[in-house]
Amino acid sequence: MTAPISLTPPVGPGGATLVVLGPSLGTSTILWEDVVPALAREWRVVAWDLPGHGDAPSTTEPFTVGDLADAVARSIHQLGGGPVLYAGVSLGGATGLELCLRHPQLVSGAAIIASGAKLGDAASWHERAAQVRAQSTSSLVTASAGRWFAPDSIARRPDLSGRLLHALREADDESYALCCEALAQYDVRERLGEVTTPVLAAWGEFDAVAPREKAVEIAEGVTEGFTEKIPGAAHLPPAEQPVAIIDSLLAYFSDIDRRRHDDSTSG
Repeated sequence: MTAPISLTPPVGPGGATLVVLGPSLGTSTILWEDVVPALAREWRVVAWDLPGHGDAPSTTEPFTVGDLADAVARSIHQLGGGPVLYAGVSLGGATGLELCLRHPQLVSGAAIIASGAKLGDAASWHERAAQVRAQSTSSLVTASAGRWFAPDSIARRPDLSGRLLHALREADDESYALCCEALAQYDVRERLGEVTTPVLAAWGEFDAVAPREKAVEIAEGVTEGFTEKIPGAAHLPPAEQPVAIIDSLLAYFSDIDRRRHDDSTSG
């Protein structure tokens, strides 16, 4: 099944490694807008939108998280192929794990942020899908604000927080519901041992959706995993604490790039 996504135009040095940034459910590429300029000084950077979110086309056809990973893989090939560096938040992080499983040759390093090998339970996702179909994504704004942001995040960054909540209101209802149903099926806990790509699993200090335990499960399950706490953040660290995310990704991605270079020269 094809899951329609959209990518921002690449920014950064033309010959550099491609960095691909994935979204959280209900958000858009604006989640990463404070992070992109810093990464683009060193790498070629794109961010992508989920079906019916941001600039991506809406859909009425069911899809899986694996289908999202396949769509990202197709986009990577269209941009010249990999291996790429990948970072994704929540559903974007789940897509990153699926990308590592389904297209390992395309990813040299992945940062899985505020996410897990399984997120929530199937019944809750189906309930949310039904709510959105009946009442629209606007009915989720108050609850999402409580899940997404640490106690002082909205007060500290009111403009960006407001724009993210507006993106949720503007998301296509059916596409959002189908994302929920994709998450209801998603569970790669038993397959983490197949992930040979280095993985950084990061969690927000105040995140109740994907707390520390989810990050530890990923890091301990994959072949080469690391964990990192993002202080002062809940479920949307790139928007809440962009400096911390920039510092983390600069260090992690630079190390992956160095290792790739060393491997290629020693070989």
